Amino acid sequence: MFLKTIKTTLIFATLLLFTNCSEYQKLLNNIDPNVKYKAAEKYYKAGEYRKANRLFEQITPTFRGKPQAQRVVFFYANTYFQLKDYNLAAYQFESFVKSYPKSDRIQEATYLAAKSYYMLSPKYSLDQQDTNKAIDKLQIFLDNYPNSEFSEEANILIAELQVKIEKKFFEIAKQYYTIRDYKAAMNSFDNFLNDYPGTQFKEDALFHKFLSNYELALNSIFTKKEERLKSAQEIANTLLRYFPETLYMEDLDMKSEKIEKELNQFDQLTTTTK
Repeated sequence: MFLKTIKTTLIFATLLLFTNCSEYQKLLNNIDPNVKYKAAEKYYKAGEYRKANRLFEQITPTFRGKPQAQRVVFFYANTYFQLKDYNLAAYQFESFVKSYPKSDRIQEATYLAAKSYYMLSPKYSLDQQDTNKAIDKLQIFLDNYPNSEFSEEANILIAELQVKIEKKFFEIAKQYYTIRDYKAAMNSFDNFLNDYPGTQFKEDALFHKFLSNYELALNSIFTKKEERLKSAQEIANTLLRYFPETLYMEDLDMKSEKIEKELNQFDQLTTTTK
């Protein structure tokens, strides 16, 4: 009895699915744009964006120049956004902005176009061309609509993207340290700190710059060693000035003591020579 009930349920579900697919196929083949328009809106409101998208795609050219055109084009663009096809969403929203500059949805369309680029931004280790484009688009939106209801979120998105770019360049500098190219690491950390003085990676960058200078100093020839030890000491002092309770305190103290001992030996050598 139980198996019979399950079988009946499956048959009913299959027939219902077939009927729904058949009805939708009829809509796609229907030549009346108004019928498709009403169905597309129904699917859109129900969150069935893929079905709505295909119908909006078919009727968009037909409604161009008509009162419903703005609504059709905006919904069409948003179906791509909801389907996570952000390349086409950005393109369609930007087309909407160009076509309907006086629309009451112009701010929303401009923001969603910019947000589409944000969604296309890859993880920090990859090329950040799309990330930079997203920042530019979001900043343009903020410049044009500083008091928009979307401004707060736009600022948050820009901050997230900025951190991603900073992390990429920090990791590049850190990689030089990892492969023991200490000169390149120091230069890279210098450039990073100059380019992003307010970065959240400042403590890490200063510490790794110190480590790079420290390792370079210890492995230097005699004539360059004292100068490089003093340079490492200065970086340690800078780190402590900005971060007096740094997470790297134990390692910093240990290495700073070694630097002091090395410099004292230079002082003793100078005194003996005199």
